[in-house]
Amino acid sequence: MRIGVLTGGGDCPGLNAVIRGVVRKGVQEYAWKFTGFVDGWSGVVNDVTMPLDIATVRGILPLGGTILGSSRTNPLRAEDGVARVRSTLAAHEIDALIVIGGEDTLGVASALAKEGVRLVGVPKTIDNDVGGTDYTFGFDTAVNIATEAIDRLHTTAESHRRTLVVELMGRHSGWIALHAGVAGGANAILIPEREFDIDQVCVWVESRFRISSAPIVVVAEGAVPKAGQMVVRDASRDEFGHVRLSGIGDWLTQEIASRTEKDARTTVLGHIQRGGTPSAYDRWLATRFGLHAVAAVKDGDFGTMVALRGTDIVRVPLADAVAATKRVSPELYAEFGLFFGS
Repeated sequence: MRIGVLTGGGDCPGLNAVIRGVVRKGVQEYAWKFTGFVDGWSGVVNDVTMPLDIATVRGILPLGGTILGSSRTNPLRAEDGVARVRSTLAAHEIDALIVIGGEDTLGVASALAKEGVRLVGVPKTIDNDVGGTDYTFGFDTAVNIATEAIDRLHTTAESHRRTLVVELMGRHSGWIALHAGVAGGANAILIPEREFDIDQVCVWVESRFRISSAPIVVVAEGAVPKAGQMVVRDASRDEFGHVRLSGIGDWLTQEIASRTEKDARTTVLGHIQRGGTPSAYDRWLATRFGLHAVAAVKDGDFGTMVALRGTDIVRVPLADAVAATKRVSPELYAEFGLFFGS
């Protein structure tokens, strides 16, 4: 068999570990041939490829990013996009495609699967918001990076008796903000799943100042205030129709400084959360996902996504996995409320 592999959407720690697991198992156990599509769906639509073999994937396990490159290209929006995908796959005699991506990349995969394209999905995103799986790889690394940043910011906040607002990634879900905020001892955590009251945030900040000297407010980029609009610097949209987020951290900092009459500063981690060496856990999970994706192809179980359930890797229908974004439940968020303002 000849298998195609692509990585789409935002880069993510662990992508290379998946590619390595896929190629190693496919070549060593089944003598399959592999073709990598460059820059995600763009490589399939525009027929840009690179060879993948054991020599190619040797040494890439600890590397961040993806050797295949990535993009946010949406073939469903390209002129004759689906036909061009079929043409490219046919030209390279691709028997099946392994698609590594988040909600948008896998959403395209789900649509193509319904059109008869033989493929298997692998869930990646630092946001941990893909449905059907307990965790996505990349999330653990992002949380570790964000937690270390919060730990460092505590010391400078205490030195200057100022509020520090830390803006983390999370368009629709607050998984990174919640996990890193709790692990880093934040005094307030604001997530997209729950509109926040700026007056309450200021109460938490003032309370922290009374008992200590360094309020840390962690906010996901998609968090919004009550009765307000999402705060963004850029209202343009990407190929999947998403607003390019950022700006809530600066707005929150200005409001806190104005209302409390105390100094406040913003730190936006941005793409730092996505870059660099993947954690040991992400390497482990990504490798397992790669191995099980090959097993799904071998079984002819197309239109599925490999997923983590407990400690087991299972397969779920792609259509179910992309039907809804996985979000933080109110009950889980409420567990940590006692730490806010203290």
